[in-house]
Amino acid sequence: MNTLKFVAIIVTCALLASCSDPVKFPVSGDVPAADITATIKKQGKPNYLVTIEANNLAAPQRLKTPKKIYVIWAVSEAGVVRNVGHFTQENAEKATYKASFPYQPVEVFITAENEEGNCTPQGTEISRVRLIKTDQTKKK
Repeated sequence: MNTLKFVAIIVTCALLASCSDPVKFPVSGDVPAADITATIKKQGKPNYLVTIEANNLAAPQRLKTPKKIYVIWAVSEAGVVRNVGHFTQENAEKATYKASFPYQPVEVFITAENEEGNCTPQGTEISRVRLIKTDQTKKK
C-alpha cells in the first residue's frame, strides 16, 4: 500500500511539473484591449505544445495600418525565427492557436501581416513574450 501511495505522489508531481503557468504578453499599443497569454508544455522528447489565447483582439483590418492576418512567430534557442501559423478571427472574443513544436521555443511574437506565408516578419509587431530564460537572459 505504501508503494502505491509513493507511485501516486511521484506521478502527481511529474504531472504538475510538466504543466506551465500561462505567460502574459505585454499590452500592445496597437491593440491595447487585447489580453494575450501563452503556455508551453512538454509533450515528450523532443516535442513541446504551445497554446496562445487572445481575448478581445481586434481584427487586423481595424488596425491604424490595416493588415489581413495575424501571424505567429517562434524563436528557437539558436535564434532562428520561424513563421509557425496564424490566428483566424473576425473580431472574435477569443482566438486560439495551438501547435506542437519539435524544439522548445524561447520566445513567441505576433505580427499583423498582409501575407500569411512570409518567411520573415514584415508587418507591425503586436506583442512579444519570452517563454523560457536563455543563458543570455539569465546573466542579466
